[in-house]
Amino acid sequence: MTVELGLLAGCTTGDHAVDVMADAGRTHVVARREDREKVKSKTPVERYGKLRVCGVHLCNEAGTPVQLRGMSTNGTDRFGRCLVAGALDALAGDWGASVLRIAMYADQSGYQSNPKKFTDRVSRLIDMASARGMYVIVDWHWVDSGDPNHGLHHAKTFFKEIAIRHRRNPNVIYEIMNEAYQADWWMIKSYAEKVIPVIRTQDPDSVILVGTRGWSTFGLSEYGDEREVVANPVRASNIMYTYHFYAKAHRDRFLRMLDRASSELPVFVTEWGTQSWDGQGNDFAMSQRYVDLMARKRISWTNWSIADGDGDGEIFLKGACKGGRFAGTRVLKPAGVWIRQRVRG
Repeated sequence: MTVELGLLAGCTTGDHAVDVMADAGRTHVVARREDREKVKSKTPVERYGKLRVCGVHLCNEAGTPVQLRGMSTNGTDRFGRCLVAGALDALAGDWGASVLRIAMYADQSGYQSNPKKFTDRVSRLIDMASARGMYVIVDWHWVDSGDPNHGLHHAKTFFKEIAIRHRRNPNVIYEIMNEAYQADWWMIKSYAEKVIPVIRTQDPDSVILVGTRGWSTFGLSEYGDEREVVANPVRASNIMYTYHFYAKAHRDRFLRMLDRASSELPVFVTEWGTQSWDGQGNDFAMSQRYVDLMARKRISWTNWSIADGDGDGEIFLKGACKGGRFAGTRVLKPAGVWIRQRVRG
């Protein structure tokens, strides 16, 4: 710029001045284009840094609200064939996903059957996603009814080990409970206030996600609402509350709940689908209403799920993961094609 100004100052003809100004303009446009390409070439973690909660938003290191968009695994044991390097390459590159949720079932057929095996599997997936610059949600996929404190010992052991292994990672988010049902809010809150300190001892700064009542609907599926959480929040900092919905089944009341709750509480939609809760059918029009709301309010989300089974909401065609090809749309079900477009933005 100094050289260009010097040339302009020394010009003796109008034509020469115009030529120099044109060159300066082209240089400025090229520079701006290069700056955009540099930003685009950065991974999500490089762009946003260590995340934190500010007000009702998830924010980047500088305190600016951000929206993460990505996918949730299905069971890490059942669909392991879909959780390979090629699939994560497609998710990070072709899809441009900023976050991966690792759903590890916590029940007797999952973690409790072999704690070391499932902990190692989750840890390996964290490393794989981290190498691709994505954020990672570690989900204690609790699906049992009643008081989640029944699984407290296992949860504390698991999260302590994961936090020890990955406490230096700037991209790990802890989801300490997937869904509770037939459980009072005070039970969930008590559980959270016992698990969170275990993580904080090892990793004091990472964002922690807390499930809500009624299959993480702020109690709506069990005739409650968000007011019980607003009136009696978890006593911890840098936390968010989770919300789950399946668009074909969860209509306007559930959409309004997400809108209301996210205006008063920091909310992360860690599980949602275009299909019904039983995995069947798709409602893309209703799904778009949710997507629009989440975009407008910068609510981060992960869609269910990375799998190639029979469900209409599983993104890959049945059996596709065995073929080893994951990029593009030819291996995707209609829901996969639709979701890929929304992840890409």
